[in-house]
Amino acid sequence: MKTNTLKLFAIVTAFLGISTFATAQKSYALDGKSTFSVAGTSTLHDWEMKSASGTGTATLNIANGKLTDIDALTVTLLAESVKSEKKSMDKVAYETLKTDKNKNIKYVLKSAEKVNETTWELTGTYTIAGVSKAYKTTVKTTVTKDGLNLQGTNKITFTDFGMKSPTAMLGTIKTGQDLTIKFNLTFNL
Repeated sequence: MKTNTLKLFAIVTAFLGISTFATAQKSYALDGKSTFSVAGTSTLHDWEMKSASGTGTATLNIANGKLTDIDALTVTLLAESVKSEKKSMDKVAYETLKTDKNKNIKYVLKSAEKVNETTWELTGTYTIAGVSKAYKTTVKTTVTKDGLNLQGTNKITFTDFGMKSPTAMLGTIKTGQDLTIKFNLTFNL
């Protein structure tokens, strides 16, 4: 009887070990295909600045081709990697972002809640121009053969991060207060 119990215990332990391995946390890195942008308005025209040079990591649980948990996620973007089509606009943006003292824009996940198979609600902290603020973000997730793709947007304002709306041409061109951050992030093993 003891032998059968020991065999059963060994089988159950082995099965649990295999199940745990199949859903184990893995660390993923942000790949070079990821994109970031910030868009806004001005009295002259709508504008958008883009970057594709962020770095980051995510600790994810993916089992049977489905995302089951997001345990950690950080993304860092060199503030001066965000560019428009006009160097004069970039210069004003970097002054607004205070890039002389705050070289990076950063996001750190605080919690993640699954809404459905492809939608998650992330709560995390953005640090922009040296000011940190938490936001909830609804993201669309797609499991890929090598990892995970996350897409989402956030509405923020300049004042949320202690910044003044930029102006140009002696104040005749004014930037609107509202901004939209967009991201399309791919994390691979």
